Amino acid sequence: MKKIHIIGVIMILLAAAALFMASDDIATYSTFAQAEKIEGKIKVAGQLVMDKEMYYNPEKDPNYFTFHIKDIEGTEKKVILYGAKPQDFEMSEQIVLTGKMTGDDFVATDMLTKCPSKYKEEELFLKESEI
Repeated sequence: MKKIHIIGVIMILLAAAALFMASDDIATYSTFAQAEKIEGKIKVAGQLVMDKEMYYNPEKDPNYFTFHIKDIEGTEKKVILYGAKPQDFEMSEQIVLTGKMTGDDFVATDMLTKCPSKYKEEELFLKESEI
């Protein structure tokens, strides 16, 4: 075999390995009801429940934060995040959690907050001025 063929096969194998490793991050959002049935990690999207308690005490444990979210079906669950509370957390429009159900709580290993865009007001102003 020529060197170019060996390099080509290696490149194909590396690309296949990269796609296989990235497939863990490609997931659809689930609900808490589905998360209760699945043993492994799952992604749940929802909105913060503002009238329930949020607990974060960085002096005691900076990597422990609890709050409640409501999924797309309206089911509320307590979330335990073993990480710091994100800045402007209360302003988030949507929260995407990666983790698993443990009893009645959802234990999150990763969290993504989708905050309102600072450009929404500018977009609104531009649309109104075009009219």
